[in-house]
Amino acid sequence: MFFRLRPCALDELKHTLSFPFVQTVEHGFPNQPSALAYDPKLQLMAIGTKSGAIKVYGAPGVECTGLHKETATVTQLHFFPGQGRILSLLDDNTLHLWEIEQKEQCSHLEEVCSFMLPGRSGIESTSATRVTVLLPKLSCDLLAVGTEGGGVHFLELPSFTLLDRSIFQDEIMQSVPEEYKCGKSLGPVESLQEHPQHPDKILIGYSRGLVVLWDLQIFVVCVFLLQQLESLVWVRSGNSFVSSHSDGGYMVWPVSSSTPCTHEPVTSTIPYGPFPCKAVNKILWRTTESGAPLVLFSGGMPRASYGDRHCLTILQDSQHITLDFTSRVIDFFTIHCIDRDKEFDDPLALVVLLEEELVVIDLQTAGWPTIPSPYLAPLHSSAITCSYHISNVPTKLWDRVISAGQRQCHLQTHTNWPICGGKNLAPSPKQQELLLTGHEDGTVRFWDASGVSLRPLYKLSTANIFQTDCDHNDSLTQAGEEDWPPFRKVGCFDPYSDDPRLGIQKICLCKYSGKLLVAGTAGQVIVLYLCDEKSDHMIDVATVDLLQDREGFTWKGHDRLPPKSSSVPFAPGFQPVVLVQCMPPAAVTAVTLHAEWNLIAFGTSHGFGLFDYHRRLGFHSRCTLHPNDSLAMEGPLSRVKSLKKSLRQSFRRIRKSRVSGKKRVQEANAQLAEQDAEVTPVQRRIEPRSADDSLSGVVRCLCFADTFLRDGTHHGPTMWAGTNSGCVYAYALDVPSQDKFSEQSVEALLGKEIQLMHRAPVVSIAVLDGRGNPLPEPYEVSRDLAKAPDMQGSHSVLIASEEQFKVFMLPRVSAKTKFKLTAHEGCRVRKVALVNFSSVASEDYSENGLVCLTNLGDIHVFSIPALRPQVRYDCIRKEDISGIASCVFTKTGQGFYLISPSEYERFSLSARVITKPLCQLDVDRPHDPSELSSAGVHIIIPCHGIISVSVRQSHTKPMAHTKPSRQERASLWVMLKVKVQCLKCRQLQSSLEQFSHVGFM
Repeated sequence: MFFRLRPCALDELKHTLSFPFVQTVEHGFPNQPSALAYDPKLQLMAIGTKSGAIKVYGAPGVECTGLHKETATVTQLHFFPGQGRILSLLDDNTLHLWEIEQKEQCSHLEEVCSFMLPGRSGIESTSATRVTVLLPKLSCDLLAVGTEGGGVHFLELPSFTLLDRSIFQDEIMQSVPEEYKCGKSLGPVESLQEHPQHPDKILIGYSRGLVVLWDLQIFVVCVFLLQQLESLVWVRSGNSFVSSHSDGGYMVWPVSSSTPCTHEPVTSTIPYGPFPCKAVNKILWRTTESGAPLVLFSGGMPRASYGDRHCLTILQDSQHITLDFTSRVIDFFTIHCIDRDKEFDDPLALVVLLEEELVVIDLQTAGWPTIPSPYLAPLHSSAITCSYHISNVPTKLWDRVISAGQRQCHLQTHTNWPICGGKNLAPSPKQQELLLTGHEDGTVRFWDASGVSLRPLYKLSTANIFQTDCDHNDSLTQAGEEDWPPFRKVGCFDPYSDDPRLGIQKICLCKYSGKLLVAGTAGQVIVLYLCDEKSDHMIDVATVDLLQDREGFTWKGHDRLPPKSSSVPFAPGFQPVVLVQCMPPAAVTAVTLHAEWNLIAFGTSHGFGLFDYHRRLGFHSRCTLHPNDSLAMEGPLSRVKSLKKSLRQSFRRIRKSRVSGKKRVQEANAQLAEQDAEVTPVQRRIEPRSADDSLSGVVRCLCFADTFLRDGTHHGPTMWAGTNSGCVYAYALDVPSQDKFSEQSVEALLGKEIQLMHRAPVVSIAVLDGRGNPLPEPYEVSRDLAKAPDMQGSHSVLIASEEQFKVFMLPRVSAKTKFKLTAHEGCRVRKVALVNFSSVASEDYSENGLVCLTNLGDIHVFSIPALRPQVRYDCIRKEDISGIASCVFTKTGQGFYLISPSEYERFSLSARVITKPLCQLDVDRPHDPSELSSAGVHIIIPCHGIISVSVRQSHTKPMAHTKPSRQERASLWVMLKVKVQCLKCRQLQSSLEQFSHVGFM
């Protein structure tokens, strides 16, 4: 049922159709991570990066981001458990305090204050106060700061007040027995660890091997003499601690008040000895109810044999596994029991932050399998080469893709994600969205892009249908019984490609039929069907010659990928049925698929071809090469380009420009003077491009459409192709009916050929119906999934070049309207999409618009078919060429672009469709006395002069940070509950509704 709106109501809805630009969320893995922290009470994880960003993650959909004002590396992160506060240390030696605040029903991470440790009087060197390690006490009121000069300083939290109770090396050396004194400096403070049972005791470890157990109350020390120290960790009982060292070993040391100085450890182990080993950078010791402790440490590998490996070892009794990663280990922690009444740690999971991915190990399941991550998946497991977005995915296709992906995760456990803090307040997505990414290693990965978390669903590999020199079954996945160390390859980051020709260049998916089109770097075009069962079959191979035996051209690039001549086994999912090989085997630059007609079209730098995949027959091809397209014959991987020829051409151009430069300037000035009345002041003069430019034959875009091409009364299937030289080819197709697909072949007849005036590359082609709306996708009308297009009115074709947008009426191909973007804005079009914008006021009202991204990184929105400019926004830095090239728009007004090799930035132009984090974190944060003074409250207590004040209201309104009037003071005390406590004697002074000694400043 359709409703006709009154003209006045329609005008009101048009006013509600706005295009607000907002960058909503970052998908993927943080670029260049440098620090890791975990809050066991709130069950939150924080990651710091080298660019100064802090990203907090909880349950899927719960995340918030903070960015330091200084672009400096985050070297350390620490949570204040349960308080929603994070302490960060940057490499510029500054400390920063962050708080998770609730604003507009959403949690945000905001910086509260910062601090830099002052220099010690009499010492000019700044390295003496450079911070090496931080230890926030579990009480969250004191921070111990270890420095490179060997001193330990204490700050009051959260005010960052430096206390006069620092511990310096000379004070330590006075308490050390004579046999420990060697006359040398102790070195930097390497580790600070709070005693698990006695908070007043701190374990201080120095890099040169001395470890001191310091009592903050009675200033008594216990001394342990070790080797070169790397890290320390307490055993849960507090009766011993474990140290790791630079020789690849670790030691367990007893702690007893009867023996203040200990020479020998209880045990000393070098797991991968006796040959020289690398340092054990960090070690964790977790007790278990089963008896044997769980030992986890990074590093320690034999230096000669495996010194270049990035490993983490898990030991428990006779079980020994060496996790082998493909990138460097940044940090790791365990999720375990923190209840002090419990006797054992009983770790649940191990979380490892690597340089390129996050890996979580299930420590409760036999064999210690990995837990699949619902977010932070490494998008760049292999370098991303292209992307493709599908909106409103049908439920049938969605379930089949998920089912195929679950069968690929046989080495993963189904344990719930252990980092589950916070509450996701975002509503369930109204529709499912897929983001497909093509990669350098020949894989296509399917991602759930419906919400805040970009979740991996399924991975398709195309390498197994070709004959390559490398075996794609990784031999390191499972180690043999006699292998030592017992390596297990973990993680999916694999930056190495077996063959660069496998790289995916273009993707196209029909969401209604489940047919996928994938094209690659070596001219391979693969048609795949979605199958729910595994199969073993041969792939049909067809070759399409795009040069058509044209003389004078010799391909100097890479060879094609030879397909396998025998049957190939395929798992459930997308399975290839036909391989079309373009000749020459240049990279595919454009593809399109029409599943209802069983047709595909593909283009390269040499031309384009049409293929009937039902009959496995190529029925048309056209060469688009210009005689001077020499670069098109070399390919992107060719190294045979003549440097001498390039230099000769460059010198000829320079000589020609010098000779004719003055004459050209005079002619240009004369032409400008003559046409001054015709050219508006806001437009720029655009010089036509030469037809002799190299790569002018590159096919930039292809599309199928059912429209009027032969005459204005009969519509039918057509195919449109646009090239780099501004040429558009339109073909009328004779497609047989479905019952005759197997009998009759498709025929193509050239109907129109359009040459744009300035020969600007054609970026996009779209056919509009009689109402000016884009034509629906295949199967949408036949399955009643979309409104039928208007076939009564005159159709038009929208051609977007790098310089302008132009609408031509069909079938005469007469210009109707245009907008000269380059002349007006001085930029060139890079990406174009037709988007449907929904009104905020009414879900039933929407309009279509043209969205484009330029080489300057700005986004423009135009109405169609009138091409009236609507809005313009700065989106991407113009220097970020890879970000601009990677941008992909959705049909609902959103977009994605790469801000780093591993992260997508998501943005929205629609006021109705916005995907952003909406989460809530319940924190238990004590009030800071300094906050009360800013609120105008002053309390006088005749005790020790040091007080702690907590104020809370008996209603939901926040306390105003303004000075109240006299009339408001009486009522204010009724609303407040005041608690006063002395910080020195811890004596509770008062807790009452009204307090006579409280006055306003």
